[in-house]
Amino acid sequence: MSEPTKAPAASAGSRAATKKELPEHFKAYKHVWVFIEQERGQVHPVSWELMGAGRKLADKLKVELAAVVLGPDDEATQHAAAEAFSYGADLTYVVADPLLTDYRNEAYTKALTDVVNTYKPEILLLGATTLGRDLAGSVATTLLTGLTADCTELDVDADGSLAATRPTFGGSLLCTIYTLNYRPQMATVRPRVMPMPEREEKPIGRIITHPLGMVEDDIVTKILSFLPDRDSAKSNLAYADVVVAGGLGLGSPENFQLVRQLAGVLGAEYGCSRPLVQKGWVTSDRQIGQTGKTIRPKLYIAAGISGAIQHRVGVEGADMIVAINTDKNAPIFDFAHVGIVTDAIRLLPALTEAFRARLSPHSRDRIAS
Repeated sequence: MSEPTKAPAASAGSRAATKKELPEHFKAYKHVWVFIEQERGQVHPVSWELMGAGRKLADKLKVELAAVVLGPDDEATQHAAAEAFSYGADLTYVVADPLLTDYRNEAYTKALTDVVNTYKPEILLLGATTLGRDLAGSVATTLLTGLTADCTELDVDADGSLAATRPTFGGSLLCTIYTLNYRPQMATVRPRVMPMPEREEKPIGRIITHPLGMVEDDIVTKILSFLPDRDSAKSNLAYADVVVAGGLGLGSPENFQLVRQLAGVLGAEYGCSRPLVQKGWVTSDRQIGQTGKTIRPKLYIAAGISGAIQHRVGVEGADMIVAINTDKNAPIFDFAHVGIVTDAIRLLPALTEAFRARLSPHSRDRIAS
């Protein structure tokens, strides 16, 4: 008689095999932290978006939400620390030092890792900006912990582990990643992935200051001068209220001008799907999707875009998605609010003329209201 079949053992690399008792020295790690990114006195909006996401995680875990502010010892740094309470912080950690006036990886990495090692958060969130990505990777490496980059969703599971979801395999799949036996659990989230929370006027709460403990000679990188990016305002896709975008269905770079014309009449930003950047039809700063910009406009018009998951994760936060495509089975119709099965090359000029006839320059703002 054959023996009864046994259930297969969990493979060595599986979550079931890895989920062990948290090492003793990590059990003291509590609370959710958000790094508040500021440069030249301006807080990046993604920081406040992450405060909203962090508040939800902290409430589920029944722990505190803390903001971490690094910067020079000036009024802007103190204002950022105080403003964090209006976006849900229970307390704020501040490292204020002249060496943090401009971002330098060595100084910022030491400041953040020192604060983490001293006060021990279980979750640390940063914006997936140019600065945030550089800092997050360096801090995770220094702390010998895991980092999930470019997340589109954050949650905590039944045992309190951070469940960080991100697209993978070029955006064709979504996967949820856990940092099981290490702390803190780190993740970066791109601007506009999370909704902006409502700001509530609140009194300043607990602020804990921490020294940097560096001198200029400790830092290899030197700031010679500051040159603002002349192209920094080239596109404002992430924070536009109305966006018009085109894809391969337009057929040629000449036809993409139809997208630009409609955007111009609407007072909107224009963008494109990844294949158009790869073909050189449009510059990369106009790309929408997981490997481009994530947008949350009030109105998004997609012309000739199939809507693969890589594009979907970049636009599904829009209040209204209008899709134009000749293929009635295009994936974009699965998540668009309004679908129009027709040739965008014919419809876009008609839309442009109709809006031009009905809209005065002063009425365009009403489209986004």
